[in-house]
Amino acid sequence: MRRSLVMGNWKMNGRRDQVQALFTALEDQLASFSAVEMVVCPPYPFLALVHDRQRETSGIGLGAQNVSMYSDGAYTGEVSGEMLRDMGCEFAIIGHSERRLLFSETNEVVAKKFIRARDAGLVPVLCVGESAADRDANRTEEVIAAQVLAVFQDGGREVFRQAVVAYEPVWAIGTGRAASPAEAQKVHAFIRKTVAARDPEAAATLRILYGGSVKAQNARELFAQDDIDGGLIGGAALNAVEFAGICRAACGAN
Repeated sequence: MRRSLVMGNWKMNGRRDQVQALFTALEDQLASFSAVEMVVCPPYPFLALVHDRQRETSGIGLGAQNVSMYSDGAYTGEVSGEMLRDMGCEFAIIGHSERRLLFSETNEVVAKKFIRARDAGLVPVLCVGESAADRDANRTEEVIAAQVLAVFQDGGREVFRQAVVAYEPVWAIGTGRAASPAEAQKVHAFIRKTVAARDPEAAATLRILYGGSVKAQNARELFAQDDIDGGLIGGAALNAVEFAGICRAACGAN
């Protein structure tokens, strides 16, 4: 059985005092949610702050929002997977749609980052998803298959054995629109089938998260679907009560 996973992507938000207050509130709200794995992904400058707070509590893991495709070296402004591990990170978000769209990350670049994260000892969280134009043109499966297969091409048959995939339809991120549970399940099942065609063992244990305007009120029905194993949460992760409601929904889905 796959354990539910809920990740909070804080994106480029917060100041030191706000981060401290949010994490304190999360500790209070999430203290009894042992049935679900919970992770927060703060901006780089606050990783140490959250990691230090983790030592005083348990139950909330730490992830990074991005990782360099390079190891240590002369790459000004980059942050390596080894650095992130050194700061206490266990996970790294790879290929978020905002990275693909705003920073021109191609499937090939994303695949290289995925492999680098894994080689550094992080669990890569591969984000996949289609734009509104792709969806309207019935290209959802074509786009997502290309995003998944690029990682297989770089990493080999067993590359998804220590990984997570997050399906985030681009048209739903931050828009207030979410895929219906049936729509999301159909895509999640396609992702699992795509992985299973190359590695059935990995597909059976692979956790596939849904992201895109997930709220406490729609989370339970989403997480009840057979192939939805939790969520990658954006805006709602900045509200401790709302995030706790989503985690509570994931507990109920276990």
